Amino acid sequence: MVTREEILVLGLTAGTVGSLVGGLMLGVGLGMAVQGAHIGWLLVIPAAPISGMLGYALARKLAKKLPPTVL
Repeated sequence: MVTREEILVLGLTAGTVGSLVGGLMLGVGLGMAVQGAHIGWLLVIPAAPISGMLGYALARKLAKKLPPTVL
């Protein structure tokens, strides 16, 4: 069974990792785009979906701990 502690850690981890990865991609991509390198947009555009996918992957990992009857 999943405990409250594990759900809290999931939220904190997903928020932290998502912010770091998304912010880094956004910062580097915008820096490149401002300098005239259009390839920077390849980092800016998928920054938010990739950070969200990290949280989703962490949640699926935690959901595998649930018994089959709950799902």
